[in-house]
Amino acid sequence: MKKIFYVASMACLFLFSGCDDFLTVESPDVPTDGYWMSKRNVEAGLAAVYSQLENCTDEFEFTEHKYTVEEFRGDCVETGSDVDGYPEWGAMYTYTYDNENSRVKEYWMNNYNGITYANNVIHGIETLQASDSNEKLSTDDENYLMGEAKFLRAYFHFKLLMNWKEIIIREDYLENEEQTHKALSTREEAWEKICGWFDEAGKLLPETRPDEEAGRVTKNAAYAYLGWAYLTRAWEDNPNRVKFMDEAEKALENVKYGDVGLVGEDDGQKFVSMFDGTNKNSKESIFELQFTKTTSDGALYKHTLHYWLATPGKPLNGWDEIRVSEKLYNALTKEKDASGTPVDERAYATIIFDAPRFNNQSDLAKGSIMTKFYYTKDDANKTKVYYSYDDIIKENGTAQTKGITYSFKKFFPESYEDYQQSSIATNIPLMRYANVLLMKAEIYNEADATRNEAIDLINRVRRAHGGSLMTDKRQNATKDEVQEYIEHERMVDFAMECYRFYDLRRWGKLSEVSNSKRTIQDTDAYYWLPVPLMEIQSNNKVD
Repeated sequence: MKKIFYVASMACLFLFSGCDDFLTVESPDVPTDGYWMSKRNVEAGLAAVYSQLENCTDEFEFTEHKYTVEEFRGDCVETGSDVDGYPEWGAMYTYTYDNENSRVKEYWMNNYNGITYANNVIHGIETLQASDSNEKLSTDDENYLMGEAKFLRAYFHFKLLMNWKEIIIREDYLENEEQTHKALSTREEAWEKICGWFDEAGKLLPETRPDEEAGRVTKNAAYAYLGWAYLTRAWEDNPNRVKFMDEAEKALENVKYGDVGLVGEDDGQKFVSMFDGTNKNSKESIFELQFTKTTSDGALYKHTLHYWLATPGKPLNGWDEIRVSEKLYNALTKEKDASGTPVDERAYATIIFDAPRFNNQSDLAKGSIMTKFYYTKDDANKTKVYYSYDDIIKENGTAQTKGITYSFKKFFPESYEDYQQSSIATNIPLMRYANVLLMKAEIYNEADATRNEAIDLINRVRRAHGGSLMTDKRQNATKDEVQEYIEHERMVDFAMECYRFYDLRRWGKLSEVSNSKRTIQDTDAYYWLPVPLMEIQSNNKVD
């Protein structure tokens, strides 16, 4: 049978909320060597690369692809009733997908589209710099733009390798069909390429960005992902664990530029502000997916994650796609005061549950969900009131009949007015400084001499984000005990941020996601997605 030939072309889509110049540059449909004649054109091509991040240019596909693949396979969520109408989504949750599953196929293809675009830009920069154009890039511009392209190429390959056991390394500018036929690489080969590209990007990228370039990558992003890559390799390759742990530590120590730090650490901000649209691109943000309310010229850089997370029926009218798992609820509400009330602030930022703060109007303002307004007769004044737990869940007949007793609120916009929009513009943090610190804690815990340093890092995150300190656990803690602290901390801090499946697999604990709906094991069959049938049919060198 003749194989189907496909090559991703350059898109005219891109996404940045912080840079008007970048937004107004159009990228080419068919890039040729004659096109790459100025910085403006290179940036247009680079905008197309960014456009492929997480399928973010489509308000529906963003949630339908990212969260079904990355979040459904963990143990922090359960599928809601609406997923029953989408068997290919549900198959991701039950681990019953095959190589024809549309989520598997689209996730694979989207990341390879991004890789193709990145390779085009790298080729374009080299073409421009070798040309006779009088608009050649300055040294800084060449380094920064090349650093971005290499980072994004590494990022898309990283995403693929975190989901497939073997992937195709694509680093060449495609000029003919024959180049598209390429075999799968070994895992070791892929890791070498990815780590090398992240490292090269770290050397080239700027230390910081001005506000108008919010969302564009810096050295911090390159080194944070390099650290994550080496940490993952360390757990996968036991004979070389010490070597890769050392490389991970070295990379993470380089996440130090600008005023990077933790939200809630001497800035008066709250943990929830990173997710409700009030503190976009915070000092904790290392790499953040940009969304904006701007809709000029038909632009739509929003998403529908809030409806995926919300309960059905009034007042939220959510779609009931993703529910809070009992395991996550127990972890978030584990720490209580003498009266039995949960005290970890991250619980109130992440979920809606039966607690005084979500029932009493006087308490709701401390951890508000959304607001509504009562008006006086003359409409001259308005009184703000808060939707309570009773409004949203307990007295919500639709939700109650579906057995919902708690639900997500993370990534809900601050106001009910914004929530009611069909799509919203809350940013999605992809890499936070808290992750850097907790990855370092994981590394420090490996050695007896640095175990207390690991606990100090855990406490630093908890202090900033509203958890109680583990002061009574510092002395004589065992390696296994500290690992438990790290696992708990990552679960509650990163809920709905798509880390949990990869954490469990790294630690060899993937079987813990088993429940009444699914039973899985720590084996390759559950660790990795199958190579899509589409790739097998279009690539002569993949069986």
